[in-house]
Amino acid sequence: MVNRRSSKSHGHSWPIKLPLAILLVLASAAGCATYQFGSSSLYNTNVRTVYIPVVRNDTFRHEIGVQLTEAIIREVEMRTPYKVVGDPNADSTLTCRVSNQGKRVVAENAFDEPRVLNTSISVELTWTDRRGNLLLTNRFVPVGELSFYFIQGADFVPEGGQSMATAQHQAVEQLAQQIVSQMETRW
Repeated sequence: MVNRRSSKSHGHSWPIKLPLAILLVLASAAGCATYQFGSSSLYNTNVRTVYIPVVRNDTFRHEIGVQLTEAIIREVEMRTPYKVVGDPNADSTLTCRVSNQGKRVVAENAFDEPRVLNTSISVELTWTDRRGNLLLTNRFVPVGELSFYFIQGADFVPEGGQSMATAQHQAVEQLAQQIVSQMETRW
């Protein structure tokens, strides 16, 4: 004898499952009510404006400070909810200092002539609110220190038509991206 189920027995379970599903969705939505969606949840909600003075440059390549300032401003405006303002009384101040710029040989040919070179830029950065509290929370700062340090390098091949200026520009752009990425808050 074959045991056949009637189609009526399956039809009665959905009235019970539907309210249960609705209850489950409402309970999970209520649990996430304080969670923020989108990229704005990645950033400090107490900060709306950022003052970025021209980057101080302690190296002999004077254009790096201005280039880095412009790159950081572009990145902040493009990737964060913050507005860059020219007023030192903004919600926060991001100050940078280029402490070192160097060039080194990466690869040589058989005659000890440089073929691939690297340029690197070192930056000291402080991001504080109006009261002087540090706002960068993604990096460890030793006790008593107020600055974070970033180093970025870029390779270039002079024989291939690449110049140090091109590599320096690439390093500056990558530094700006690195700095703005650190402006995100920790989870």
